[in-house]
Amino acid sequence: MGDVVAQLPRVPLGDWFQALVSWLENSIGPVFDFVDLAIRSTVSGLTSILLWPPEVVVLAILVLLALWLRGWRFALFTLVGFGLVISMLEFEPAMQTLALVLVATVIAVVISVPVGILAARHRRVSLLVRPVLDLMQTMPAFVYLIPVIFFFNIGTVPGVVATVIFALPPGVRLTELGIRQVDTEVVEAGEAFGAPPSRILTGIQLPLAMPSIMAGINQVIMLSLSMVVIAGMVGAEGLGTEVYTAVTRVQLGPGFEAGVAVVILAVYLDRITAVLSDRAPAARAARRAAAAGA
Repeated sequence: MGDVVAQLPRVPLGDWFQALVSWLENSIGPVFDFVDLAIRSTVSGLTSILLWPPEVVVLAILVLLALWLRGWRFALFTLVGFGLVISMLEFEPAMQTLALVLVATVIAVVISVPVGILAARHRRVSLLVRPVLDLMQTMPAFVYLIPVIFFFNIGTVPGVVATVIFALPPGVRLTELGIRQVDTEVVEAGEAFGAPPSRILTGIQLPLAMPSIMAGINQVIMLSLSMVVIAGMVGAEGLGTEVYTAVTRVQLGPGFEAGVAVVILAVYLDRITAVLSDRAPAARAARRAAAAGA
């Protein structure tokens, strides 16, 4: 067996990839500079907005939003949870992490939803996108950091870009799934009335697929939060830096506090996005139909 392996020629896949990265850097370097400036400025500006009001004011806004969307029980959890974050002196890193997650989520959604729509409407696009998504989901996250750091250096930007790559696949898959699951009879009825494809998409398919799309956005947010530690490893400010520093210095207490802050932030974002999915027109119609049938 060893002789057979020795006779096989080596495939220099790593060398080809390195040559591709070098070519991209030399050919479209200004594009990466623009992306770096745009992401860094956006994250910095959003962080400044979140940290500008006093901590108590931000806490009150989060509690009122929770009360409006989910009721007093979740509002109480928000009050206790983020009050604990403030008391642990983790509020500023939590807001830095929130800004990073929001920017990464918006970028991922802006990319994933149109790609998911194209994949649902064109089989060739779906066949092309599927292995790429498989690669993005199975590739270790640390591998993303090698070319990302090469393009953008150390800091917030490589953390955001790596987070987008890691979190994007669920948005594409669930958008495609939601549109494909729309009843074909409803689509055919729209076509029979002479509605153009764009009107069928915006008036029929997207509204009916919204629960699935929102579930994809929820997964994008959760995966983005799971990347905060890796983002902290490459210099992104926030709770990831707190956790990474605690790990490297074997500091149990600070690491646990930062981890608890990540959990509280994750639960809050998860519940907020979940209720937005529940309030989609298709979800409300399904609940009314179920209640009528009962």
